[in-house]
Amino acid sequence: MKIEQIYTGCLAQGAYYIESNDEVAIIDPLRETKPYIDRAAKNNAKIKYIFETHFHADFVSGHVSLAKETGAAIVFGPTAKTSFESIIAEDRQEFEIGNITIVALHTPGHTMESTTYLLRDENGKNHAIFSGDTLFLGDVGRPDLAQKGADMTQEDLAGILYNSLRTQIMPLSDDVIVYPAHGAGSACGKNLSKETVGLLGEQKKTNYALRSDMTKEEFVKEVTDGLLPPPQYFPLNVKMNKEGYEDISDVIEKGTRALSPSEFEVLANETDAIILDVRHQKDFINGHIPRSIFIGIDGGFAPWVGALIGDVKQTILLVTPEGREEETITRLSRVGFDNTIGYLKGSFNAWKKEGKETDSLKSITAEEFKTVLNEEDIRVVDVRKDGEYSSAHINNAQHISLDYINEHLNELPEDIPFYVHCAGGYRSVIAASIWKSRGIHNMIDIAGGFGAIKKVGIPVTDFVCPSTLK
Repeated sequence: MKIEQIYTGCLAQGAYYIESNDEVAIIDPLRETKPYIDRAAKNNAKIKYIFETHFHADFVSGHVSLAKETGAAIVFGPTAKTSFESIIAEDRQEFEIGNITIVALHTPGHTMESTTYLLRDENGKNHAIFSGDTLFLGDVGRPDLAQKGADMTQEDLAGILYNSLRTQIMPLSDDVIVYPAHGAGSACGKNLSKETVGLLGEQKKTNYALRSDMTKEEFVKEVTDGLLPPPQYFPLNVKMNKEGYEDISDVIEKGTRALSPSEFEVLANETDAIILDVRHQKDFINGHIPRSIFIGIDGGFAPWVGALIGDVKQTILLVTPEGREEETITRLSRVGFDNTIGYLKGSFNAWKKEGKETDSLKSITAEEFKTVLNEEDIRVVDVRKDGEYSSAHINNAQHISLDYINEHLNELPEDIPFYVHCAGGYRSVIAASIWKSRGIHNMIDIAGGFGAIKKVGIPVTDFVCPSTLK
């Protein structure tokens, strides 16, 4: 028996490759199918089943394409309804893969079809669970994504999740391994651990949601407390996962259209495409195409695209580091953004060489910022997340979390320069690019963010541990 976790840091997502006696099961695959097909081919094994723990909201899964390419059966849990051929498992239904067995344990609460897959080894012993978004290390899945108006509230779902954990998962032995769908950085829970594999016994001891003496009322309150609104692209990804989607090879072929600066400019002017610049933030600061949006490929790229662009139907023109065009299109497709219509051949250097209009972003070091702090009318905007800001921040800094920046454009200073920072310099440039695309140009980026600010001794509020802020 072989179990391999294929973890994608950008999405904080774990897919799983399970092999026994030349048969393979894949759990929660990403959209690009090659990694799974290549592993099976290398071992002369056949992919038999594709198990989905639920209809994912934060990424487009690869189940449809992988089934088409391999002939494997797609398996969802009870109550799931799909527009493509699939097996809708019953609770406790068993599936054989070589010499091992996978048992579907219906664990609704995160969503109503959510299912945990229990793996029994060659001797019939419970070995591991693939818990999807039902159980994370340190947390459980948020119960607000599948609510349906007055018919199903997040409190109702939280109560259902409480029952699922206590009837299906907690009775399992402490030595069962937990393989979740996500780790820290995912928006599918609140306080996920950085670890991506653990033991159920350890979770029973340390995960607040698995306290043995916890009442349902306490569970509902703790699980729903502090939930932030989900990113707006989540329901669009769910729809794609239920109904199917365009093959990723077609998406890549359409997107990898090399455009000269003049061709690029014509498309930018004649279509509703946004210009997405994915180079390093330092390159964007030094020069970029006017009104382009920066979201760097080497940061939390795909989730930020989903959160800030939102509409997966949006057409996109790319400015990428040379040689990373296909990678960028692939990573966009992971969150359902399939409408890239071309990229700038030669990247930004080609644009400059042709004498096209350019823009730049004013940026100063933390040391330089320190020298202007005593001037009058200094305004600072902190774009970190709520918990980061609450833990410690510059005195009197205005807080506008990047997650919701589009909703607070009218709260920015209009008549004076203002300074913007995040934790390390990535998110502040995203924010500044969005503001500039909306005609706001009076911001100054603080390079290195809050980390650099603290290093140079700029006064900040006393640190408050985030866990005490509930």
